[in-house]
Amino acid sequence: MKQQWHRLSLRQRLALLYSGLLALLLCLLGFGFYLDMRQFLFESTGLRIRAQAKPVIEQYLFEHPDPATQLPLIAEQLSRDLTSRDTTALIFDQAGALLASGRRLPEEPPAQPVEASYVNMALAGHNNVNVIQDDGDQRMLSLLIPLRPAPGAPQVFGVVQMSTPLSPIETTLQRQSIIIVSSIVIVLLAGSLIGYWLTSSTLRPLSDLIVACQKIAQGNLRQRVPVISPHDEIGKLTQAFDEMVERLEQNFQAQRRFIADAAHEMRTPLTALRSGLEVLLRGAQDDPQTAFRLIQSMHRDVVRLCNVSEQLLDKARYESGRSLNIQPVTMTDFLVEFTAQARLLAGERRVILESGPPIQAWIDGDSVKQALFHLVDNAIQHTAANGTIRLGWKVDQQRLCCWVSDNGEGIAEADLPHVFTPFYRGDRSRSRRTGGTGLGLTLVQSVAHAHGGEVAISSRQGEGTTVTIILPLTPPQTNHSRT
Repeated sequence: MKQQWHRLSLRQRLALLYSGLLALLLCLLGFGFYLDMRQFLFESTGLRIRAQAKPVIEQYLFEHPDPATQLPLIAEQLSRDLTSRDTTALIFDQAGALLASGRRLPEEPPAQPVEASYVNMALAGHNNVNVIQDDGDQRMLSLLIPLRPAPGAPQVFGVVQMSTPLSPIETTLQRQSIIIVSSIVIVLLAGSLIGYWLTSSTLRPLSDLIVACQKIAQGNLRQRVPVISPHDEIGKLTQAFDEMVERLEQNFQAQRRFIADAAHEMRTPLTALRSGLEVLLRGAQDDPQTAFRLIQSMHRDVVRLCNVSEQLLDKARYESGRSLNIQPVTMTDFLVEFTAQARLLAGERRVILESGPPIQAWIDGDSVKQALFHLVDNAIQHTAANGTIRLGWKVDQQRLCCWVSDNGEGIAEADLPHVFTPFYRGDRSRSRRTGGTGLGLTLVQSVAHAHGGEVAISSRQGEGTTVTIILPLTPPQTNHSRT
């Protein structure tokens, strides 16, 4: 049973649950209405019979000064006057013996005396003794009315049994049962159809999601699911799915571009290496000068390939969540030492350190230094020999801001959104030998993200560029120091 249930679709299971709950509710309501109707019919019949019998009994009692002793004499006439076409009266004395029966005509219902225990209850003073009993092929409702010498008197000198057939009540109840059952079936069918339609329409976006996922699994990342109702849970799920697919498509496109750019970046030095080796194999080694130039060129290409490979590995390690060696670093000592190294690389360019507050930051000094070297190297490449490169740090909103600024050629506004893209070069005229690998700023961004920070860049063409690494002063929660 459990396996069969799990084989059903979500739509079928929800429809069955809805129909089952609706059927249970309708059955409970129908059963409750039936019991209430039955109780009402019994009570109203009893009240009607007692109301009809009360004035007749009081008339007889008031006409006789001693009704207790006169009961045997008046019982016959009293029972006749209390009997009608739907009710038969029986009179019992104080001892519980039957004195008279009012049935005289065939159309009057036959009545059998109830059990003596019920008569004794009425003789004991109970006013509401009702008994249902079988009398041949029909059921009878019998009401026992105690006879008292005065209203409210404790003495009881006899009992009147008023018996009426239950067939009218049972016919009414049977008719009501048919109406209730028919109504339940009609409402259940209509409710089930409407519930299935509502469930189907509500879950239709999920079916669209399934189809979209299947097409995405086949490689079609352009699939989107229309959002029918953006405010409910399924609508929000659809929106989240579309956003996820959008990001996946962008990531796959970026991955394809990265692979193509990396292959293109490595193809040139590899082609140069192959050409140099072919020249050497054809006998160029016999000419020492030619062989030396080829070996120098091949060495540069090998160094370039090694640099690209190392930078790609570094980028992969940072983006894969590599653990950083987070330690407290005194920024003054750290940047003074770095500035001295940067001046060795800058040549004739001036390198100025703009000191910030004497603070201690929790960073991975090696990775931050590597990022700063990439920034300084970019600044050297794009700054004239008599230019100026500035380094500094400050604290802004509990964040450490380290910047490298130059007064070089700057970056075109159209190129700024793409400078962190791997292998991107804004100046198309620069060759790969003079323009770097195109991974420097990408690595800087990876280092910042690994620390839980970010990179900001501002530049104006002809005026220079400023790149700021923004890092939290406290260690990021997701990174742990290496042991």
